Amino acid sequence: MSMARALLLRACRSTCSSAAALQDRFQDNLCRSSLRALCSLATASSEPASAEPFPDTATPGLIPGHADSAGTAQYAQRIGSKAGPGHFRQFRAGGQLGDLVVSSLGIGTFGGSETEEVDRDYIKTITKGFEVGINFIDTASNYRSMRSELAVGRSLAKAIEQGIVKRNEVVVCTKGGFLSYDYRESVEPHTFIEEKYVKAGLFQWEEFVGGVHCLSTPFIMHQLEMSRRNLGLETIDIYFVHNPEMELSIVARQTVLSRLRNVFAALEQAVKDGKISRYGVSTWNAFKVTSGSKNYISCEEMVNFAKEAAGSDNHHFKAIMVPFNLFLQDVANNPVQNIRGRRLPLLHAAAHLNLNVVASSPLYQGSLVKGIAKEAKDKFPELGDSRTDAQCALQFSRTTPGVMTTVTGMSKLAHLEENAAIIECPATVRS
Repeated sequence: MSMARALLLRACRSTCSSAAALQDRFQDNLCRSSLRALCSLATASSEPASAEPFPDTATPGLIPGHADSAGTAQYAQRIGSKAGPGHFRQFRAGGQLGDLVVSSLGIGTFGGSETEEVDRDYIKTITKGFEVGINFIDTASNYRSMRSELAVGRSLAKAIEQGIVKRNEVVVCTKGGFLSYDYRESVEPHTFIEEKYVKAGLFQWEEFVGGVHCLSTPFIMHQLEMSRRNLGLETIDIYFVHNPEMELSIVARQTVLSRLRNVFAALEQAVKDGKISRYGVSTWNAFKVTSGSKNYISCEEMVNFAKEAAGSDNHHFKAIMVPFNLFLQDVANNPVQNIRGRRLPLLHAAAHLNLNVVASSPLYQGSLVKGIAKEAKDKFPELGDSRTDAQCALQFSRTTPGVMTTVTGMSKLAHLEENAAIIECPATVRS
C-alpha cells in the first residue's frame, strides 16, 4: 500500500464503524430486499395507479443495438471539455466488439423504496447523468422488485427519443441470481415459487439457496429474458452473475462451480444470440477473501470457465464488480488471487486476466458521505476548496489504478449534482 493510501485509510478509520459490520449490513440488505419482496407477494399493492404506468414486461418492441466503440467514443467527444482528463476510459472488450469508452463514474439503482416517486427520481437522475457525462448505468432484476430495471429502461427510451443519447453511446448493465419479484403481482409466496419456477422447470427446490438465490442455468436465462423486457433492450451490454459466493456457505463448492460453468456456457450462447454483448461476475466477498475461505472464488478459474465455454481464448467474460472504497481496500492490497502461480491483489489479477473492474459501494452505504477526516480530504486538492466528503470518496475510487468505473447509487437529483461535479476535475490515476 502506498504511503498516501495508508494515510487515507488511517484517516477514515475514526469515522467509519466496523468494516465487518458494514459488510454484513450490505449483504443483509441485499438478501432482505428479495425476502421482503417475496413476503409482499401475499399482499396486493395499495399504491394508486400511475398516470404514466410502466410498460408490461411482455410488450414487444425492444430497442435494437448495443453500446459500441464508435458510439461511446462519440459520446465522450460530445461531452468534450466538460469532462476533466481521465474521466473517460477504455473498457477492454477486444475481438469484434472493440473497446468501449466509458465514464469513470456510473449510476447505480439499488436504493430507494418501491414507489412511483422513487421511479420518477431515478428517471430524472439518469437523464441528467446522460447530459453531464455519465454513460454507465448499473441495475439488477431484484432491485426494488424490478422497478429499478423498469426505470432504467424508461429513462433510456426517453433520452433516445429526445435526442439526448443514442443507444450505442450508453453501457447498460444488469444482474441475475437473486429471486426477482414483480411488484405488480400478488400471490402466496410458496405458490409463486412452485408455479412460476419449480413447475416451469426453472429450478428444483434444492437449487433455491437460502430462500433468495439460484444459479440453475434455466433460472438465469429466464432472468436474462425478463431483464431484456424490463429494460426494453434487444441487447444488454454487460450481464453480471450476481453474488454467486453466497451459495458457497451452504452448497458444496464443486456443485456451485459446476453451476457457474454451465451458466457461463449459456451466457456465451446468449452473446451469439445477440441478447447480451458481454458478461461478468458481481461479488461482495468472493474475490477479496483468502483461498481458505468458503466464499472464495478464483478469477483465473472463472476465466478458464469462459474459455471453455467459448471454445477458445476469444470469450466474452469481460468484467467483475467488487466493493472498493476509502475504508474497504482489500481488492487493491490483499494478495489473495493466484495468477499463474503468483498471488496478487484482485485489481492486479484482473489486469493480468484482461478483466475490467467496476467498483461498487464507493460511499460504503452512506458511511463516507460525512465525517471524513481533514487529513484524508487534503489528498484531493484537484476537487477544489469546497469539495465534499462524498466527492473525495468517489475521487479516491475512480483514480485508483485498475478501477475502470465507480458505480454509486443516485436516486436523487441532488446526489447526482454533487457527485457529478467531480466529472470536470482531473481523474488521473494515482500511484
